Amino acid sequence: MISLDYGDILRYGIDILLVTYVIYKLIMLIRGTRAVQLLKGIMVIIITWLASKYFQLTTLHWLMSQAFTFGVLAIVIIFQPELRRALEQLGRGKLFSRTNAIQDEEIVARVVQEVCKAVTYMAKRRIGALIVIERETGLNDFVETGIAINGRVSSELLINIFIPNTPLHDGAVIMRKDVILAAASYLPLSENSTISKELGTRHRAAIGVSEVSDGMAIVVSEETGQVSFTANGQMNRNLTEEQLAELLTGKLHPALKSKSGSLWQWRRKLNG
Repeated sequence: MISLDYGDILRYGIDILLVTYVIYKLIMLIRGTRAVQLLKGIMVIIITWLASKYFQLTTLHWLMSQAFTFGVLAIVIIFQPELRRALEQLGRGKLFSRTNAIQDEEIVARVVQEVCKAVTYMAKRRIGALIVIERETGLNDFVETGIAINGRVSSELLINIFIPNTPLHDGAVIMRKDVILAAASYLPLSENSTISKELGTRHRAAIGVSEVSDGMAIVVSEETGQVSFTANGQMNRNLTEEQLAELLTGKLHPALKSKSGSLWQWRRKLNG
């Protein structure tokens, strides 16, 4: 019988807690990305391998074993964007922090108010726009493709950026908390074949950035003036001002979602 003293128990306990914390942060890192679906596929392969071994299905077990042989290389290739993002955040000291998440209620309320005010103005006049709000996944790669702004968000600034035939109107605005980082940024286009053919480049770019990050995108259609909201690769279209405010509040600060309606109405009355 193996006897453990107090020091061994404490050491093993700390070891387990650290491993658990690392696994948790890795799960949070890939949450809301396509890697989640890929992990489900890997789990299916593992379960199939175990079942084939248990039921002695020789051919299937051999095939699954070959899949594991080349599995490490396949994982590196498949998860290349996630691995790159993790290494970048580790280099910036952000892997174990949530500094980009919007938490302060006043900041959230201000961001929602200014964005919704600008979007409503542009929708009525059919001014095309694409606004991306960064959450936990860094968007610096896309920020660097645009023109640096680094200005505090306001509806007037957003509207002026997207006025047609101006230098910054073509491309995306990227925000972090209540700061506009850049304008005229290039985003990856979604390759999802199920996207409606009537959606243009702005909508595909909005879906694309939400597929590779946990960021949100708001699109104003230049043709119809419709407002769309995208998160986690899913798009909600033809939104009203109140619906957009509720979606933004729920994503930026879930604790405010239950009272987002009253908060929104209060701020609208306050601002006339």
